[in-house]
Amino acid sequence: SIASADMDLNQLEAFLTAQTKKQGGITSDQAAVIAKFWKNHRVNIHESLINQSRWDNVLKNMNWRVDLKSQLRHIDQINTPVAIVEMELDKNGQ
Repeated sequence: SIASADMDLNQLEAFLTAQTKKQGGITSDQAAVIAKFWKNHRVNIHESLINQSRWDNVLKNMNWRVDLKSQLRHIDQINTPVAIVEMELDKNGQ
């Protein structure tokens, strides 16, 4: 629950307090250990979950622009905007 919600320190404190008050929940010592572990490893756990949830490719870079045509054979096509999009994909950390 802590990792999937990516809890900040206030949310973590409230969650662990609720868990200690719940019947059959955790002890205050266990809550302190969990809190310390989460504070020290939150970024690594979050990145690991993101990497596990990716299917295949990820967007690495994107460039775009809009061009207007100024010369064409047919007058009705002049000033027609054309969007050009370039996307660079990365294959899951490669």
